[in-house]
Amino acid sequence: MPWMGGVLAATLEEERMREEEEVMTRYAAEELEQEWEFKIVRSAYHAFGNPETLRAVVEQEARAGWVLVEKFDDARLRFRRPRSARERDHRLPQEVDPYRTSYGMSQSAMVGLMLGIVLALVLLGIVVVVVAV
Repeated sequence: MPWMGGVLAATLEEERMREEEEVMTRYAAEELEQEWEFKIVRSAYHAFGNPETLRAVVEQEARAGWVLVEKFDDARLRFRRPRSARERDHRLPQEVDPYRTSYGMSQSAMVGLMLGIVLALVLLGIVVVVVAV
């Protein structure tokens, strides 16, 4: 089935990006000694190519003490903050998740949605064939 190729391609691309991140995010000993914590925020739709979206995400993350370290590409941003910032997490508004790692729909959710749409179309096709007979 041709749709399986798209799902497989998306899964392989996600794995390739994660492996690339491992190479790109080597931390110096002094960074780890200073008790920083790091995270990568991902966008399945490459939303960070839009300067307004990028600015908004950086501002949202700053509310929890995160600072943009680098923009890998339009789909991935790396942030860091001192571990001591955790002590203020309980004071953040409920809508602020200091440990979010995806912006918008995650890659897994997008693949699930694609599979759901394909399955619905297949079932619809079966119903149409059965009714036509």
